[in-house]
Amino acid sequence: MSAEGHEIAIIDKRADAFERWIPENFVGLKLKGSGFDRELLERGGISEAHAFVSVTNGDNSNIVSARVAREYFKVPRVIARIYDPRRADIYRRLGIETVASVVWAVGRIRTLLERLPYEEESSYGNGEVVLIRTELPPHLAGRKVGDVEVSGEIRVVQITRKGRAFIPGEGSVLTTDDNLRLAVSADALGLLDKLLGRG
Repeated sequence: MSAEGHEIAIIDKRADAFERWIPENFVGLKLKGSGFDRELLERGGISEAHAFVSVTNGDNSNIVSARVAREYFKVPRVIARIYDPRRADIYRRLGIETVASVVWAVGRIRTLLERLPYEEESSYGNGEVVLIRTELPPHLAGRKVGDVEVSGEIRVVQITRKGRAFIPGEGSVLTTDDNLRLAVSADALGLLDKLLGRG
């Protein structure tokens, strides 16, 4: 993001982390200390910040930092990494977007273990909705998008065809070598398996 021209400030308790993880060409601020230290946050420019992200190894530190950014400094976009998926939903209700790495990791492990014919790219809420990427199975070539959708459960949200992406309509015809992205209810993953010819 720094290379793209965004102004970035990074706070870490350990100064050696900057040497290990931050590239030499980084032009933003590097501040040693706690992510919920108000003075340090002000030195980092939080009063003008458009976004704040807390990704320490501890849920409690991430939540305290995120709440300080949201409630005290009124940062419009606040994101926190949360390991405990049960807590993630609570903080979402407080206006803090969360990245529940455990939920993502479990989905990815499932994909690898079961050799699913698709890849789970991301999940939403507490994993109730999943974004799936898959190559079109040969038996679906020539079918319309509406034929593979199930209202409220499976929706084709994007197709990449010959390197170009588009949002399909219900009547769009699927062709060999299409790559699809589908929004799928977690409860409908078994149905998706059958649709893709796995079950």
